[in-house]
Amino acid sequence: MYADRIKSLPPYLFAAIDKAKNSARKRGVDVIDLGVGDPDLPTPTHIVEALCTAARDPANHRYPSYEGKLAFRQAVADWYRGTFKVGLDPETEVLALIGSKEGIAHAPLAFINHNDLALVPDPAYPVYSTSVLFAGGVPEVVPLIRENDFLPDLGKIDPETARKSKLIFLNFPNNPTGAVAGKEFFKELIDFARDYRIIVMHDNPYSEIYFREPAGSILEVEGAKDVAVEFHSLSKTYNMAGWRVGSVVGNPEVIAGIGQVKSNIDSGNFGAVQDAGMAALKSPDHIVKDMRQEYARRMEILYQALTDLGLEISRPRATFYLWAWTGKDSIEFCKHLLDDLGIVATPGVGFGRYGQGFVRFSVTQPTERIEMAVKRLSEWKS
Repeated sequence: MYADRIKSLPPYLFAAIDKAKNSARKRGVDVIDLGVGDPDLPTPTHIVEALCTAARDPANHRYPSYEGKLAFRQAVADWYRGTFKVGLDPETEVLALIGSKEGIAHAPLAFINHNDLALVPDPAYPVYSTSVLFAGGVPEVVPLIRENDFLPDLGKIDPETARKSKLIFLNFPNNPTGAVAGKEFFKELIDFARDYRIIVMHDNPYSEIYFREPAGSILEVEGAKDVAVEFHSLSKTYNMAGWRVGSVVGNPEVIAGIGQVKSNIDSGNFGAVQDAGMAALKSPDHIVKDMRQEYARRMEILYQALTDLGLEISRPRATFYLWAWTGKDSIEFCKHLLDDLGIVATPGVGFGRYGQGFVRFSVTQPTERIEMAVKRLSEWKS
């Protein structure tokens, strides 16, 4: 019954986790979910109020344009200039998305032909690989390992593989590892992409969740727009995960290609959501700063508990994830966490084979729930 492209896909990681959670809850377990990175902090009030006002505007009740309102794209460009000092043309270098996942999933359709190669990190957000598979391409794994601070070693990519590759997906600050890439790495990546005529698709939804210094954007590096686009989402920055609003910015030819796919598959975001997105992008600085401080408190609480348990973790620099080395089978470790303690975590192998032995913990739960998880973990240890 199903097409080959469906048969070839692995089960979606987070759907499997939801199934395990729901089964435990049906058994009466008080589940503490440290698995999926779904912000628990509410969307700021001024954004909600902007939506309510915009929803009453009849102009927003008609079909939205696929590329997004020019005013929204201008707000994205203004945010990039204010945040990263990056200039963007809102008409040709910004495209609105129904959440960045939609853009990531559709982008390879514009550039990948049957059996074309695409470089995909491992471990990584699963949609990078599946989007390539849906386009008929072949994902070529680029390992992210501890010994290299979870940055890809571009020098170890086979030159013949690089020559045959159409694009590379990367994501820094990184999900699931929490690693951060500096400008020197991005310069190396841009040179690599230029040499091999590869499109860089950089996924950057965690840029504002940092704990030491700003994480930045690949587009801050000179020449980046020659080869790269960057996906960004309001889901994490402004706690708008359920609103499904984001953007892709950068190289105008690549933006146009993704736009052609969008125009044939969907329309665009509800106009009122775009208006609310504009309000978000113009938020005062303290909105994001307060969020960072809350995540930092939670990260420290859970970091101490997991290191006390004997897990190996680098102190996080960004994202709201802790990437813990267990030295054990990832799935079995997470099964014991759920069965013994009612704690959900994400097995690292679900992000790729180089994630085996790791477990990802998210701090997108209220602090008191994280403290309860810590209590359970301390009792488990003793």
